[in-house]
Amino acid sequence: MGLIGYLLSPLSWWNDAFINIPLALGFAWLVGLLYKPAFQPAVVLGYWITNVLGFVLMHKGIERMKVGEERRAYTRKSLLRDVAISLIYTAVIVLLLKLKILQPLEDYLKR
Repeated sequence: MGLIGYLLSPLSWWNDAFINIPLALGFAWLVGLLYKPAFQPAVVLGYWITNVLGFVLMHKGIERMKVGEERRAYTRKSLLRDVAISLIYTAVIVLLLKLKILQPLEDYLKR
């Protein structure tokens, strides 16, 4: 659980390119098939979902590993740090959308 959380979280430099962005893009392509104007918001939402899920799974995995140790609560400071990291990465995703590097699937196929 902790490993899956780490892979989904924005804490490693490579996971966005290989895991989070493809998951968010796949989610947005599905949404875009139903309603094309929702593509860009769906990319951002999908990206946020992967990041938040990553942090939660990582926290829960670490909690389960601490059998004999005292378990620490997920503090407000930790939450604010995690949200700040996600906001920075989300700004990069929005920039990629505005530069049309990320776009609906049909737009890639038209080229």
